[in-house]
Amino acid sequence: MLQIVDQIPSGFLEIDAKRLYQVLPQPTLVHLLGTRREPVFISVLLHGNEDVGLKAVQRVLKRYAGRTLPRSLSIFVANIEAARQGVRRLPGQADYNRVWPGSELPDGPEKQLMAAVFEEMKPRKPFASIDLHNNTGTNPHYSCICDVKPQHLQLASLFSRTVVYFIRPKGVQTMAFMSICPSITCECGKVGDESGVARAVELLQSCLHAQEIPNHPVASGDVHLFHTVATVKVPPEYSIGFGDENADLVFPNDLDHWNFCEIGPAAEIAFRPPQSHAKLLVVDEHGEDRTDEYISVSGNSLRLKKKVLPSMLTLDHRIIRQDCLCYFMERFDLEG
Repeated sequence: MLQIVDQIPSGFLEIDAKRLYQVLPQPTLVHLLGTRREPVFISVLLHGNEDVGLKAVQRVLKRYAGRTLPRSLSIFVANIEAARQGVRRLPGQADYNRVWPGSELPDGPEKQLMAAVFEEMKPRKPFASIDLHNNTGTNPHYSCICDVKPQHLQLASLFSRTVVYFIRPKGVQTMAFMSICPSITCECGKVGDESGVARAVELLQSCLHAQEIPNHPVASGDVHLFHTVATVKVPPEYSIGFGDENADLVFPNDLDHWNFCEIGPAAEIAFRPPQSHAKLLVVDEHGEDRTDEYISVSGNSLRLKKKVLPSMLTLDHRIIRQDCLCYFMERFDLEG
């Protein structure tokens, strides 16, 4: 059930993500009034183990202690129970960033919660929507958009020159909000990356002080734009290992260092034991199986068939199971 409040909860500015349940017992939407009424909407802790959003919001609000915000702010504090346990989501719980309006997942309490948040925010006409995340692999700080229209790109460029455009997975917060305001996801590096927190703070400050988000095209060279074309998954029946571990599919120990690098063709992405039939699954942005287009099997080796740009590669077994191994991208030419 969604709790809605119009002031900063007592103790909110000092507490860490794992103890947040002591201050907020349930998902909470905090509306704070500012000089300019159209709010910046911020979602934090959609994944419970990613605390950059909470830290950034706390730092910004401390700066305005006793003062009026330059613009209204609406903060959605999401998966508090998962944060308590330091996990992305609880067992049996739907991913909080896959159940927003437009999701392909079946109805459930998480989907109803996000629908309630969206319906609460829609009449407030948000100035911008920012979803703050950490990731588990070695990735640069980058923005994600679900539409290449100028205002989304202009907002994304305030966070990073590296921008990823995607239309799958469905049901993410950024995709839901893009219909009502400029909307981005910010990937702020690994948990504990202080530069990622600082960068998120700078973005929030910029949005709070901005009078408008420009609606003219981003200048050539101002962003490096990539397009996610496929998602790579490990089928659930196969075990996962790294380096010299025994498993159905064994990946290199430095696999996450491939992120945002051009890799292949012929690069070995995994190997499998003799007589094993383990394989990867590559699905394009329309849900079609493209495994044979991207992956070849030669003896015990799984290799890339062509050059790819991976993102979100991780060495975290749980994240691979709950989400995916990685995404494949290609460079996106706005002018073309």
